[in-house]
Amino acid sequence: MRNHSAVTTFILLGLTNDPQLEILVFIFLFITYILSVIGNLTIISLIFVESHLKTAMYFFLQNFSFVEISFTTACVPPYLYIISSGDRTITVKACFSQIFFIVLFGATEFFLLAVMSYDRYMAICKPLHYVTIMNSRVCRNLILCCWLSGLLIIIPLLVLSLHLEFCDSDIDHFYCDASPILKNSCSDTWYIEQLVVVCAVLTFVATLVCIFLSYIYIIRTILRLPSVQQRKKAFSTCSSHMIVVSMTYGSCIFMYIKPSAKDEMAINKAVSLLTISVAPMLNPFIYTLRNKQVKRSFHDTLKRLAFLSQKY
Repeated sequence: MRNHSAVTTFILLGLTNDPQLEILVFIFLFITYILSVIGNLTIISLIFVESHLKTAMYFFLQNFSFVEISFTTACVPPYLYIISSGDRTITVKACFSQIFFIVLFGATEFFLLAVMSYDRYMAICKPLHYVTIMNSRVCRNLILCCWLSGLLIIIPLLVLSLHLEFCDSDIDHFYCDASPILKNSCSDTWYIEQLVVVCAVLTFVATLVCIFLSYIYIIRTILRLPSVQQRKKAFSTCSSHMIVVSMTYGSCIFMYIKPSAKDEMAINKAVSLLTISVAPMLNPFIYTLRNKQVKRSFHDTLKRLAFLSQKY
């Protein structure tokens, strides 16, 4: 029978116990985090200052960049502090706070990707009505729905989990994750575990179905366009979003296709590392390098800044 002494702190085991390897992990995470923040802040700033980027597509991209910064910030800086300080302990309250923000930002990102695919559907399949339908009020309401959906996913789970008692303190991860925390509980977690699975599957499947249906209609419409140039132009407006969707959903699918139970946590940690550090770093480059309007705005902004610096 387990010892039911109260556990008030958890110990995050991290990615490795090798001090030299931890230094490499620290450098890797620090560089990717800085690049993620700079890249996404650049997109947010460009869309904010450039008048010709005041469309629904870039409004959603701006919000997506904000979610990306928030998501990686919830995971990476705390682990960088753990590596630098050597203190692997985290209070139960702080751990649940981290889970709250990770799930909130993660779920919101899925819903936002679905909204962005709907925006591309309207732009390509209903071009004459696009500006009227996707007006500023509708865009704000869609963003609000994304955040409310994320809250509806995490709040019931968090409320139920706050009443759990814990016997073990070790968490085999580099940030607080629901699965290892539930394994540490002395309480009956069956209901919570089933609810976690249901919420995760509903979020994943519902948003993926919306994206899938949107792109079925988009591809069908593109193939009906009369000229090759029109088809290329229409496809280019969706290509960046399709790449980001493939990366996001692909990593989630890969996490649940495990070769064996023994390798489960190792694979989860490796994929999580890519999800929280590499993906937020790459997404700004994916959107800018494949988007002529964003690149032109970036160059124009740099020219204005250079002119102002010479003037003063």
